[in-house]
Amino acid sequence: MPKSRHEIHHEIGREARHGLRREIRQEIRHEPVAPTRTQWLASGSAIDAHRHDDHQIVYAGRGVLAITTGAGSWVAPGTRAIWVPAGTVHAHQAHGELELHLVGLPAAENPLGLDAPTVLAVGPLLRELLVAYTRTPDDDSPERARLRAVLIDQLRASLQQPLHLPAPASPLLRTLCDILRVDPADSRTLAELGRDVGASDRTLSRLFRSDLGMTFPQWRTQLRLQRALVLLAEGTPVTSVAHRCGWSSASAFIDVFRRTFGHTPGSHPTG
Repeated sequence: MPKSRHEIHHEIGREARHGLRREIRQEIRHEPVAPTRTQWLASGSAIDAHRHDDHQIVYAGRGVLAITTGAGSWVAPGTRAIWVPAGTVHAHQAHGELELHLVGLPAAENPLGLDAPTVLAVGPLLRELLVAYTRTPDDDSPERARLRAVLIDQLRASLQQPLHLPAPASPLLRTLCDILRVDPADSRTLAELGRDVGASDRTLSRLFRSDLGMTFPQWRTQLRLQRALVLLAEGTPVTSVAHRCGWSSASAFIDVFRRTFGHTPGSHPTG
């Protein structure tokens, strides 16, 4: 008997979850010192799950960077950096040719006072500081020490960005979210999706708020924006990105993208 759409979606989501759990169950690499360096990654390549005893700032000067932890995922284009606190098990994924700038900070030095991964705004000055500081990691000159001090000051002034896509703990919510991860353009209402997973929209709405700290429309918009960043990094035309991510028109997508990132997708920096 042919499988229903729900059965197919459920199997795909189950395989994805099991793959992530297998990766988490594997021995996690422990690299005590978070490196400070510039590193290039080919599109589609990844750095597997690992942790540091230091804090780390991760910035993609080119391409789009995705970081995944047990709590969810963060995607950052060239106008954003990601703060990864000491001890956080995380994996990196490159979308587009990735020019990765890494800055390690001792665990005792937390200029942002953050204990969870966070996306930070990167203006022109902070961008140049990150690029310059990671270019010569072995330089211990007084000039580089002053450069570091200015970089830390700029980090303290960085605005935090709500670009986190939290991972649900509830099995019911995981099933629903997996359906949308497979197809972000799925435009069904929460009530319609609820019939697919066997729950009322009221129950699901309550779970989104209690489990993920956001509403269903907010979570779906975050998912679509993250997928849009990935597609743009891969060179997909704006109109195609809009339709593949579920916006009714290119203009609707451009409006949401501009309000979130401060520029249009057509002017989005990819390198």
